[in-house]
Amino acid sequence: MDLSESTVRDRARAYAAAEPLYDVERQHVETVAKTFAGDEYGRRDAQWIVRWYFRRYLGEYPDRERREREEAFRDNEFDDVIDAIDGAVDAVGVNSDDSANVADALDALTALDGVDVAVASGFLQFLAPSRFVAIDRRTWTVLAAAGELDDPYPDPPSAADYRRFDDACRAVTDRTGVDAWTLYRALWRSFEELPAGTS
Repeated sequence: MDLSESTVRDRARAYAAAEPLYDVERQHVETVAKTFAGDEYGRRDAQWIVRWYFRRYLGEYPDRERREREEAFRDNEFDDVIDAIDGAVDAVGVNSDDSANVADALDALTALDGVDVAVASGFLQFLAPSRFVAIDRRTWTVLAAAGELDDPYPDPPSAADYRRFDDACRAVTDRTGVDAWTLYRALWRSFEELPAGTS
C-alpha cells in the first residue's frame, strides 16, 4: 500500500466524489470546532458525531451495537456532555499542534456513557480536523498495510493504541504535506483497495 502525497491526494478526491456522506461531513468539518469552542450548541450537535462514527459504515456496522451506543450517549446528562467537550477543547485546542494533550482529551470524552476511545477520536477529528484522524478498523488497517503500524487493529482500541495510531498519522501528514482531514478520507477510501481478508 502506497501512501505517497499523490496517492493520498488522489484517494481523498475519490472519497469526495464517491462517499455519500462527504457533503455533510465537509460541512461539519467547517463548523464543529467553532461551534464547540463557543457556548451555543445543543445535544444534537454532540449526538451527530456519535451517530456519524457508526453510520458512516452505511449499514455495515452491527445495528444493535450502534443503537446501544447511541442510546447510551443520549442518556448522558447534557451538562456532563458540555463538561466533556469543554475538557477536550481545552486539552487539544481548536487549532491544536504538537503540544496537544491527547490523553486529557480522551479522558474527558470517555467519561461519557457510549463513548470509548474510538468514538472519542471521532470527536477529536471534528474538534481539530486538520490535526486528528478518527481511529477505526479501516483507517488502522490501511496504515498497517502501508507499513506505518505493525499490529492488527486492537478491538477496542485503548488510549495507548490511539497514541500510536496518531503518531503514525502524524508521520504520514508530515511526509506528504496533507492535513489530517485529507488523510482520513484517503485512508477510508484506500481500504476498498486492499486485498480481501486484509485486517
